[in-house]
Amino acid sequence: QVQPVESGGGSVQPGGSLRLSCAASEFASDLVHYAVGWFRQPPGKEREGISCITQSNFITFVSDSVKGRFTISRDNAKYTVDLQMNDLKPEDTAVYYCAAANLCGREGMNWWGNGTLVTVSA
Repeated sequence: QVQPVESGGGSVQPGGSLRLSCAASEFASDLVHYAVGWFRQPPGKEREGISCITQSNFITFVSDSVKGRFTISRDNAKYTVDLQMNDLKPEDTAVYYCAAANLCGREGMNWWGNGTLVTVSA
């Protein structure tokens, strides 16, 4: 098993960019063995799957709400799975979570981080 940890959240103005990173809390290289997904939960709303990347760097899905603006990728040098977020909108405000599993999925990911808050406002 693995314990993901998110970093990189913060406040940004509309149109701005942020890069979130997901790393393994204990052994840095652990994350390479798992599919990793990014999810978010806006205030008062249900959790949404954003994107997921397999162990072999195949991106299995990208939410329509972020398509063309957000990109998931692995940084093999840092053993992280990153979410590059461009052209941020107020509706992107949410707690962002990364999760790991043997297989990508919008549901059923096994290990979850505690989340990092992204706030988009003028």
